[in-house]
Amino acid sequence: MKADRILEILEKVRVFEWDKGNSQKNWIKHQVKDEECEEIFFNKPLFVNFDEKHSTKEEKRFQALGKTNKERKLFVVFTIRKNKIRVISARDQSKEERRQYEKT
Repeated sequence: MKADRILEILEKVRVFEWDKGNSQKNWIKHQVKDEECEEIFFNKPLFVNFDEKHSTKEEKRFQALGKTNKERKLFVVFTIRKNKIRVISARDQSKEERRQYEKT
């Protein structure tokens, strides 16, 4: 899936759906709050890639590199279900991901 198509989809989707188990998992493992995940979708720059490796026929997955309102740089894996963004996992960007994010 091309990047421009992904961004076109994201522009139409601004509602989030949270699974209580996943939000607690992100907090416990990486100290990332749900609100921080949401913020990256509204801040620039935002880079989104199709995650072909982890996608299935039934569910497409995406990876995003973005920053929170407090400039925390996050890597977020998400899917879109019924026009809602559903975050699967979130963590701080790795050194390599930060390098890529800041380069572009």
